[in-house]
Amino acid sequence: MRGIVVSGTVVLVILGIGNHLWWLAAVALLYLYATHGRGSPGTPPATGTGTGAGTPPPPDSYRTYRERRDRQARWERRYRRERPFESRRQEREKSR
Repeated sequence: MRGIVVSGTVVLVILGIGNHLWWLAAVALLYLYATHGRGSPGTPPATGTGTGAGTPPPPDSYRTYRERRDRQARWERRYRRERPFESRRQEREKSR
């Protein structure tokens, strides 16, 4: 997709040597790709009532958070098990 946009922009710039409207078309193409393209994040989906400080997160985001937290805890336990001296040294430095 990116290659198509780049090659299209190059063609429009080459055509724009004689007619400046092609330059505007190239700029518009790049703008549309930057705002709605594949690589840019889109606008977040609207959630019905909004998310204030007191409302719980949606189930999917909490589930992913919990999985990420559990995965991190497993890695930390494995690190402490495989490198006991290093983990003790880090704990001593953290407590200072």
